[in-house]
Amino acid sequence: MDAEIPYLLLTPGPLTTTKSVREAMQVDYSTWDVDYNQRVVEIRNRLVQLATNESGYTSVLMQGSGTFAVEATIGSVIPPDGKLLVISNGAYGARIAQITRCLNISLKELSYPETEPPDLDEIRNYLATDNQITHVAMVHCETTTGMLNPAAEVGKIVAEAGKDYILDAMSSFGGIPLSMESHHVDYLISSANKCIQGVPGFGFVIANQKMLEQTAGFARSLSLDLFSQWNEMEHKGGKWRYTSPTHVVCAFLQALKELETEGGIQQRYDRYSENQSTLVTAMQKQGLNTLLPRELQSPIITSFYYPEHPQFSFNEFYDELKKRRYVIYPGKVSQAETFRIGNIGNVFPDDMLALVEHIEQVLHTITVS
Repeated sequence: MDAEIPYLLLTPGPLTTTKSVREAMQVDYSTWDVDYNQRVVEIRNRLVQLATNESGYTSVLMQGSGTFAVEATIGSVIPPDGKLLVISNGAYGARIAQITRCLNISLKELSYPETEPPDLDEIRNYLATDNQITHVAMVHCETTTGMLNPAAEVGKIVAEAGKDYILDAMSSFGGIPLSMESHHVDYLISSANKCIQGVPGFGFVIANQKMLEQTAGFARSLSLDLFSQWNEMEHKGGKWRYTSPTHVVCAFLQALKELETEGGIQQRYDRYSENQSTLVTAMQKQGLNTLLPRELQSPIITSFYYPEHPQFSFNEFYDELKKRRYVIYPGKVSQAETFRIGNIGNVFPDDMLALVEHIEQVLHTITVS
């Protein structure tokens, strides 16, 4: 573990970053500075290149957390008479539905249990019967549980039905191979502080440019107007409409360069997958079992059942691990007592093995004392 950081963040983001990403934030830039805005241009181009090899796509950055980018997309691309179908099997799919209701956009939510994937036949049949649906939205990696949803299969169904597809790839883009064309995505949403391994401060949307251009005037918000933000960046050399998070932008560009140095998304996926496999194998040797079966599990974050011990307290467990420089995540599943461990960020299989050694020691201490 890096001696300069107080602990490893084993969460779905913010996450543990490299020293060089943190150092990239040491320069102050004006938002009008040409050199700074050229960095924004480079970021936008790099994001598109990561998402597709085809022309006709663009990207736009949006201040705030990932949820801001989700709300900007939902509130900006659906026409006044449009209707959104939200496919939900966790807290973040449910959040998309909540955003849609807040914006008074017509909505249909197909909800599934947190530990089950969506029903593809039901989605196909629903799209065939409700001709008012214009857009479909789903979360790719549902970090409520760690489930990897069938984004490509759903995208194909959506495309065959002639609808627009919004994919919340918040916790997957940059860490799991996917492309706009293979997943039939029209709008892909993610955030700076996830698998690209930057720091919190903005989200981004990669979009079919012709579709995005047709959304002018749809936005239900001034500051979260996706088209207007894109139009400003596109035609004013990377300029944001309102004050941008300059230090975060510099860190993100450095993180993108480090993703390239690592070998790209496939190589990062391989590392995350090895992290997750190493973690699960070691945890199971301690009698700690995963919530999801392996075939539904993403390499991003893993949910584990509480140990079967009457004296187990998650808060005590968390505090003791933090003293040992490991920060994990509480559970978010409504029907089971779980905790979660992230597998992403600047962490490696040896970190997973060291973590499990400390977990063994902590569990012995808190269940014996």
